[in-house]
Amino acid sequence: MKVVKTACAALLAAVSAHAAAVGGLAEVTVFDRSEGRQLQVYWHEGRAYVVGKPGNEYSVRIRNRQRADVLGVISVDGVNVITGETAVAQQSGYVLAPYRQFDISGWRKNLASTAAFYFTSLPDSYAARTGRPDNVGVIGVALYRKREEPPPVTRSAPFAQPAPLGTGERLRKQAAAGAAAEADAQSAARDAKREERLGTGHGRIETSHTRQVGFERASSEPAETVTIYYDSYRNLLARGIVPPMPPLPHPYPPRRLAPNPFPGFVADPPA
Repeated sequence: MKVVKTACAALLAAVSAHAAAVGGLAEVTVFDRSEGRQLQVYWHEGRAYVVGKPGNEYSVRIRNRQRADVLGVISVDGVNVITGETAVAQQSGYVLAPYRQFDISGWRKNLASTAAFYFTSLPDSYAARTGRPDNVGVIGVALYRKREEPPPVTRSAPFAQPAPLGTGERLRKQAAAGAAAEADAQSAARDAKREERLGTGHGRIETSHTRQVGFERASSEPAETVTIYYDSYRNLLARGIVPPMPPLPHPYPPRRLAPNPFPGFVADPPA
C-alpha cells in the first residue's frame, strides 16, 4: 500500500509540473513569489496563458534541459529585462548552465540588483510608463544553443563535412513562425485594449548578483521561442480562456442543541 501511495504521489507531481511548464530546450514557468506557487498554464488556441494577481510579485523561472549551456533572451511586455530596450531576440540574455534552474525576478539594474516584477494595471506597467504599452501582457524567452567548436581537420579528412540538408529551410521556417507569432501578439494586444489589461511593474530593488560571460550563438535565429501570455482572472474568464471557479461550499450551519426535558428549577416569569 505504501508503494502505491508513493507512485501516485510521484505521478501527481509530474502532472502538476507539466501543466505549469512550457518549452522544449528549457522549461519556462511563471512563479508567483507572493503566494509561493507556480502559476497554472491554460492552453487556448495554441497559446499558453497564466493568471496574474494584481499586486503579487513574480519571477520567470527557466530550467535548462540540455547538456550544454543555453542562452535565454527574456522579454516582458515587449521589453528586454536586462537592457530595458524594446526587445528583439538578438539582444543580451542570461546564460543557463546545463540542467540548472534560474529565476529572473526583476528588471536588471546592474550586476548586483534588480527591480522586482509585479502584476499591476496597464498604466502602472514599466512598458506603459516608458511609452511602450502595445505589447503589455506577454512574456517571451528566445533560446539559443551554444556554438560548438569545430573538430580539428586531420589529413585523412581534408574537406569539411557539409551542413545537413534542410538547415536553411528550417531557419527560414523558424523566422516565419516568429514573425507570425509577433503579428498574433500585436493583434491580441489591440483586441485587449477595450478592457483594463494586466502589466508588469518596476518594483522594489533587490540584491541579485550576476556576471558577464561570453556566449557564441550557434545560429542567428533562436532555436526555440517560448511565449506565455498573462492577464487577470476576470479578463481571461471573459475571453473563455480559463474555466469559472467552482462555487464555494456552503458553511456548516451552527449546531442546534436538542431541548432538555429536565433543565432545572422553575424561575419567575418576566414582569
